[in-house]
Amino acid sequence: MAKAQVLNLKGEKVKDITLKDSVWNVEVNETVMRDAIVVAQASQRQGTASTKTRSEVSGGGRKPYKQKGTGNARQGSIRAVQWPGGGIAHGPKPRKYDLKQNRKERRLALTSALTSKVKDKELVVVENLNLETAKTKDFNAMLKNLKVDGKVLVVFAEGNENLFLASSNVRNAAVMEVSEINVLDLVACKYLLMDESSVKRIEEVLN
Repeated sequence: MAKAQVLNLKGEKVKDITLKDSVWNVEVNETVMRDAIVVAQASQRQGTASTKTRSEVSGGGRKPYKQKGTGNARQGSIRAVQWPGGGIAHGPKPRKYDLKQNRKERRLALTSALTSKVKDKELVVVENLNLETAKTKDFNAMLKNLKVDGKVLVVFAEGNENLFLASSNVRNAAVMEVSEINVLDLVACKYLLMDESSVKRIEEVLN
């Protein structure tokens, strides 16, 4: 079984914990991970784009000119798709882009992403993430103490308002509860910073 160091907010080692192989040491399946990312990105699309067909645009009730004798192509309405201001042919309409992935694949994708973080030494576990204040400088000091540079995903187990407020102005940091963890955010970040409670919670759900 893999092990991880548990640090305090000053970057000092507190203890070691054992990570369950069924969650943190599985065979990485990049195909399933990619599918999970596509599903997540599709769910973020609003699907509100809409255009009007020739039957929905205003005007065009009469024939623009007579059928024969003008030398022009015959036209039935100035709101046909070839006219300026006319309808749009085959344009987008409101729709849902949601895709589905079965439960076993979702689980495999998430454990594959977590395993990748461990293998690449990008997992940082801390004793807790309870900041004393909601100041950005305290959040940045914590990242500096933990030697986390670059984009970081911070995951915590329970409500932590100070952590949310302190990180709100930090461009390279995303903060979420452990119940919201997903493959897209894991892949997008360089480091995964978690408190010890979050590690145990994930193992309980995915084991």
